[in-house]
Amino acid sequence: MTNVIACIDGSNAASVVCDYAAWASQRLGAPLTLLHVLDHSRYPVSADFSGNLALGGREHLMEELADLDAKRNRLALEQGMIMLDAACQRATANGVTEPQQRQRHGDLVDTLAELEGDMRLLVIGKQGEEHDGIGAQVGDNVERVIRALQRPILVTAGEFRAPKTIMLAFDGSATSRKGVGILAGSPLFQGLDCHLVTVGNNNEGLDAAARQLEQSGHNVHTAILEGEVEPALHQYQQSHSVDLVVMGAYGHSRIREFFVGSTTNKMIREAKVPHLLLR
Repeated sequence: MTNVIACIDGSNAASVVCDYAAWASQRLGAPLTLLHVLDHSRYPVSADFSGNLALGGREHLMEELADLDAKRNRLALEQGMIMLDAACQRATANGVTEPQQRQRHGDLVDTLAELEGDMRLLVIGKQGEEHDGIGAQVGDNVERVIRALQRPILVTAGEFRAPKTIMLAFDGSATSRKGVGILAGSPLFQGLDCHLVTVGNNNEGLDAAARQLEQSGHNVHTAILEGEVEPALHQYQQSHSVDLVVMGAYGHSRIREFFVGSTTNKMIREAKVPHLLLR
């Protein structure tokens, strides 16, 4: 688990993904890998039109369609390399030493699963090419990645701003206390002001968690919020100008019910700042 991996595509989010990945790479002292995956559903390795009844026995037409498909794939590969080159130059300008480039052909989730053993952190945009600019909707691939991987995932949103303040949702469970330990020990968060926030009555252990974070060098603010989880947390984030929200798969509580599985979509859908998902 050594690399920060950044998913680069043709979406508007790609430059922000690159910037946050460069920031994380330097904070963690970890190598940066820029990854572009050519989706096999849009760009199959080889086209087979033999089963198309409408074409019948018109072999010349099938050959021309296959040639067009091959040219389209080559252009997509070249476009991907151009995007990777641009991302590499951007990361280098941001201070990253020798970022690596990788281009794969296949399914994004399958590709990331293969790379998971070398992954320390994944950085991905809230919306990929397929949902670029469609309101607050979360990209289908992003949801699939969140459900499939067990590594920390930084979902970017908005414009890049080097985080100075973070917010951690806390519910008193063993897993949320583990999240506090990760936050306290990771160089990614070193020196950042921390807001330790709970919703409802899940505040057992809140003071102990705050002390642990203070002992690791954080300036800590605690808050107990009322109301529904998502609006309460986002309202707090916005009113306190928090730069990065940290959340995870917590214990049996309202926060767990909100964060786990498909409901994670509800939290990141309205995100205006990056959300780091601890697995």
